Amino acid sequence: MIDFHSHVLPGIDDGSKDAAMSRQMLEALRSQGADTVAATSHFYAMERTPERYLQRRQEAWERLTAELDETAPRILLGAEVLYFPGVSRMEKLPELCLEGTDLLLLEMPFSAWSEYMIREVREIARSGRFTLLLAHIERYYYQQPAFVWDDFLAEGVLMQANADFFLPLQTRRKALRLLKEGRIHLLGSDCHNTTSRPPRMGEARAMIEKHLGRKYLEEIDTLGDMILGKERS
Repeated sequence: MIDFHSHVLPGIDDGSKDAAMSRQMLEALRSQGADTVAATSHFYAMERTPERYLQRRQEAWERLTAELDETAPRILLGAEVLYFPGVSRMEKLPELCLEGTDLLLLEMPFSAWSEYMIREVREIARSGRFTLLLAHIERYYYQQPAFVWDDFLAEGVLMQANADFFLPLQTRRKALRLLKEGRIHLLGSDCHNTTSRPPRMGEARAMIEKHLGRKYLEEIDTLGDMILGKERS
């Protein structure tokens, strides 16, 4: 199992506060079946340059590795890039892709998007430089007209949903429907800590299997492995 969205790096954003908490989060993910975790700390262009972000990310990574042993899941460094006007033209954007891949995790505004924003997403998808993955689409899916999502799917844009979307009764039905309709492709815990926003990937996958069977989980896992360049056995 691959967690495509997490905030397990210590002290770099509003996620894990220190390496000890990061270790606990990773232990929880491992116990839930995760063998690979994308460490996608927030990148805010208005707060720091890509160069400074990558330096801080490396420092956080070094603090974390000092706490880990061989039982920890594999961790791939990436970023959750917050949309900003001109993001499609940022020279260093490829350096924010998930380590070893061309996967770019993009967080969009939690509001109705302008034509300019939609056009920029299309430009990134059409550039041929990225596999574009929109973060936690449940937070803005219903604020956009349906044609936006149809257009993005036609452009090959992938959609990530958070595990928590599948758990509460008030959102579960929507989550399962979007998954069945092919509008959710990958899952992430989006975990930030061990209390208010812990990893719940195992619970989400159990809920999906209970209601939809294993087919959809197998499709998620196959696509995830394909993105990471692996072949399923």
